[in-house]
Amino acid sequence: MLKKSIFPALVAFMFLIQGCSSEKTETTEDANSIIATNKYVLTSLDNKQYTVTKEVNNFILDGAQGKVVIFDIFATWCPPCQASASHLSSLQEKYKDDLIVIGATVEDNIANAKLQEFAKKYNATYTIVNSSENRRFVDAVASSLRLGDRFPIPILAMYKDGVLINHYVGAIQEEFVESDIKKALGK
Repeated sequence: MLKKSIFPALVAFMFLIQGCSSEKTETTEDANSIIATNKYVLTSLDNKQYTVTKEVNNFILDGAQGKVVIFDIFATWCPPCQASASHLSSLQEKYKDDLIVIGATVEDNIANAKLQEFAKKYNATYTIVNSSENRRFVDAVASSLRLGDRFPIPILAMYKDGVLINHYVGAIQEEFVESDIKKALGK
């Protein structure tokens, strides 16, 4: 009878001591690593770095307060992506003080030379990023837009101060994108 009452008390005491331990648990470390993965450092073809922070479903580009940010998710071999490049460049030029366009390719391990060739051929004069963070960033944007794991391209995701304005999947006319830019800027 004494053994039956001592054993549960001993087990309870062990849990109490473990719960008061000052050591980090795996759960704390996992949570910290998840928080740390909400930052994306994207590197442009000219080696400039852009930091994007994800907060819930919002993507905040450092230094872009008050500006509209368009993330263009594309591939160099994609005809609608190729067609949208000159439209995005035109909008970037027209709204240069209020708009930042960043193109992020879905292509893994693509050479900068191939992206520079794409930019030249299709008049993509906006920022194109190519880094090890591209795929993780692109997947996070597509996931936040609920496009699934195998999402179509191109995707244009528009944010102002990190908050989603609108997004487009596939080919889109420049006028529609410009209309959303004007609304976001109050013009």
